[in-house]
Order: sequence, then C-alpha cells, then structure tokens
Amino acid sequence: MVPSIVVMKLMEWLWYHILPIPCHRAARRMRNCTKILQKNQSFKSLHVQSPFPSIKKCALEGRESQTLVCDILGALLRTDSFFPYFMFVAFEGGNIFRAFLLLLSCPVLWFLNFELQLRAMIFISFCGLRTKDMESVSRAVLPKFFLENLNPNAYEILSRARSKVIFTSVPRVMVEYFLKEYLSVDAVVGTELKTSGKRFTGLICPSGLLLKHRAVEEYFGEKKPDIGLGSSSLHDHPFLSFCKEAYLINKEEGKRSSGIQVLPREKFPKPVIFHDGRLAFLPTPMATLRMFIWLPLGIALAIFRLLLGICLPYKVAIPLGTFSGIRTRVELSTPKSPEKESRKGVLYVSSHRTLLDPVFLSTSLRRPLTAVTYSLSKVSEFLSPIRTVRLTRDRTRDGETMQRLLGEGDLVVCPEGTTCREPYLLRFSSLFAELADKIVPVAMDTHVTMFYGTTANGLKCLDPFFFLMNPRPSYYVHVLEELPRELTCAGGKSSHEVANYIQKQLAIVLGFECTSLTRKDKYLMLAGNEGIVRNNK
Repeated sequence: MVPSIVVMKLMEWLWYHILPIPCHRAARRMRNCTKILQKNQSFKSLHVQSPFPSIKKCALEGRESQTLVCDILGALLRTDSFFPYFMFVAFEGGNIFRAFLLLLSCPVLWFLNFELQLRAMIFISFCGLRTKDMESVSRAVLPKFFLENLNPNAYEILSRARSKVIFTSVPRVMVEYFLKEYLSVDAVVGTELKTSGKRFTGLICPSGLLLKHRAVEEYFGEKKPDIGLGSSSLHDHPFLSFCKEAYLINKEEGKRSSGIQVLPREKFPKPVIFHDGRLAFLPTPMATLRMFIWLPLGIALAIFRLLLGICLPYKVAIPLGTFSGIRTRVELSTPKSPEKESRKGVLYVSSHRTLLDPVFLSTSLRRPLTAVTYSLSKVSEFLSPIRTVRLTRDRTRDGETMQRLLGEGDLVVCPEGTTCREPYLLRFSSLFAELADKIVPVAMDTHVTMFYGTTANGLKCLDPFFFLMNPRPSYYVHVLEELPRELTCAGGKSSHEVANYIQKQLAIVLGFECTSLTRKDKYLMLAGNEGIVRNNK
C-alpha cells in the first residue's frame, strides 16, 4: 500500500514540477517561430507584388458578352475551407460515425498539403456512400449553405457574364447542382470520383485531382476566356495567366469584411424555400466538436423535456421546461372567455413549423386540444401528450372526421400540410374553412441553433427529439382574434377566400412571404417523391 502511495506522489510531483518546464520551453519556442514566420510573411507581402489586381478593380460594365471562369473554393465562397461541406456529406449523406471519423482526422489534415487533405476528406466522406444519398445532399442540403457563404463581389461579376464555366478541384457531384440551378452556370468541370455499382469507392478517377490550368486549356483550346477569378494562392496563378483579364480575391480582405459582406437573402439568385438535413449550423471543425461534446447531454435533455410534457400537468411542466432551456413567447389576441362559457367547436388554424406545433399551442392555451395530421409516425403518435387523429387525404372522409372532432371539442389543424423552415407560408388547403364558423388563426415560429426538428428524407419519428436536443430551442405562439363571421363561409365567403385571407394575416404577423407551393412541391424537390406514404394492406 505504501509503495503505491509513493508512486502516486512521485507522479504528481513530476506532473506539476518537471513536465511544465519543457512544455513551457516548447511553447515559447513555437511562439517565437510563429512571430518570425509572421514577420517573414509580412516582409514578403511588402516586397512581392502580385501580377493580378484585386477583384474590387474589376469593372462591371460591358461583361454581357464575355466568358468568365473561376473556382467555387477561394472565389465564389467567402470561406476558404471546404471541410464544412464534406462534413455535410459525411453527416447528412452518411451517418454520425462517418462524421465523427472525419472530425478525428482534423489534426492529421492540418499537417497535409492541399492535395492530400482533399484526397483524405474525399475518402472518408465518400467511401461506401450511396450515389442516391449524395444526390439528395447536393440537392436538398448544400445549396442553402453555399448561398449563405457566397462572396458578393465574385457573384456580382459572375451574374454579369454571358457564359460561366467553373473549374474546381473539389468533387463535381458536390457542387454541380448548386452551380447550375442557382447560379445558372453553363458548365462545371471538377474532380471525378470512382463508383462501384450504386456506391462511391472513395477514390478519385485515374485522371486525379483536377488541375485548373490544364482543364482550362483543354476546355477552351486556343480561345482564351475573357475573365478569370481566383484566390491569392500561388496555385491559381497559372490558371489566371491563361485568361485575358484576371482578378484576385484577397483572403485578408475577405476575413476583415466577412462580418459585413454577406449576401442578403433578398439578393439570392434563387430563393431557398425548401431545404433538408438535420444540422442547422455550418459544421466547421470547432462547431462540429462542440456538437459532439453536447450530444450526450442533448439526448438526455430531450428525453427529460419529452417526459415533462407527457407526465406532468401544465402548471408544473411549463416552469420546468423553461428551466431546462426551452424559450416560449406567447401572445394572446383572443380575450379569455368565462369559465362557464363552452369553447367546444373552436378550430385553431396554425402555420406549420414542426410536429410539436399543436403541443406548444395546447400548452400555451393550457387546455387539451385534438390535432389532425396527414402523416405521423407511430412513435410520435404514442409519445404525443395530446390527442392526434390521422387524416386520409380523401377530402370527403377527412371532412367528416374533422366535423365529428369539432363536435367533441377544440381542434387544431395545419392547412399547409407540411412544415417549412424558411420564412415562407405554403398554400393553405381550404377544407378547414368549410367545416367551422369559429376559426382562430395561430401564427407559430421556431428558432434552433444546432439541429432542425423536421426532415423530408430522414426518420420522422426522430423529429421531436432533434428539436428538443437543441441547447435553447424557442417557440413563438401568437393566437390572433377569432375570425369575424362575415369573413367565414357562413358570411358568404368561399373556402378559398377564407384560406387565402388567413394565410395573408399569418404572414403579416410573422413577417413571412406567402407562396402557392404545396407539400407535393416540397417532396418532389427534396426527396424526389410526392411525400405520400401508402399503407400496405
């Protein structure tokens, strides 16, 4: 027993007295070397002048008949690292274990050159990945984050050119859909990946990583492109030398202005109304590390929050939910009725953000509601703290079901038919307007920072869990005044007029934009189907 104590004391003394000395010396040497490198770098920047001017000196006029070539990495995107987009492929297209492996590779990637980094990230992200899953990620996940990271200066020049060709060393399958669908690029030439059947091997085709200067020469031949945009890296100089005009996007300028030069949503070349995926943030290495550290606590917290709504009454569940980090802001425009007055038969018409909309409405009103839904997993139905009833998409049968439920009590319906994450309202189905005279519009909105609580391609039974796994999820519930009788079908309005009127009122309250898009449009875009699950009998 004594020797073990002596050993422990000796180890403690070594840890606190001997080890800090060489560590301190090593840190001091590294700091000195860093200062020397920074001085050398600043000295070189003062004496070595780039042969190409800054992108800010590029004139916008007279570009309508010209051809532009550039790269998406270091030119069109404000971020100079492609790691977050490989993380999207690994997490959304693959699974959490593939994403964790990619994160673990970060310390090794820092010591590799650009080509080896790219090869390593490609192998980890794509090895064994189904081509169908990659198509889904490139169509439904990546475009939103590409748009949010567009370089405004580069995009403005790109939009002026008649012909646009992108040459990039990143895999073509990751960027082609976005570049052609959102930026109207004519051609995309990138690194090609090997496939075996319906899966990627994680290896690059025999031609290797795309070399931009060779690809440009092969593509254009003797005819040179008019404009070339590139980064300040020396690797882009041969590629830019082949263009008639060439302009650089300085990394230092981009970092200084990254907080200012963000392309506003209204200037997006194409609005992002629908997008999929669970991650609600750009997964840089540090952000991804924070997510994995939070994950065990997030799972436990989601279970705790879920049990609060199922097992406890409103008076206890609401304070405990607030203590756990759930933020709820409620505005009630409808005056409270006397307790003696019966409120049965009220139809609450809500915008649709997550599957938890009816639950938060019921909690905000502190009264039980019945929710009707078109598609709900058996797990979500079992765990729901309020009554849920499935609809069949048969207009006659659904009308009879809702009419019967209204006779039994208050009912909540989301006439959009599906959720929408962005500040848009989908077209409202008019069926609800034909069934009730007491209609109360409800504007609902949510905010998350880590995980989205909706999906088109993933497991819907996990939607509530992902929403509740956020550190501080928030819900905004605004119950508007009951619709006047003259604005209902009983007052002579058609059901379509009532539905459109409520849609506009909710859009005004939320600051959203009305659309004529439907559930079918969403699933055709995100999942390639109409979003209808048929029961096998």
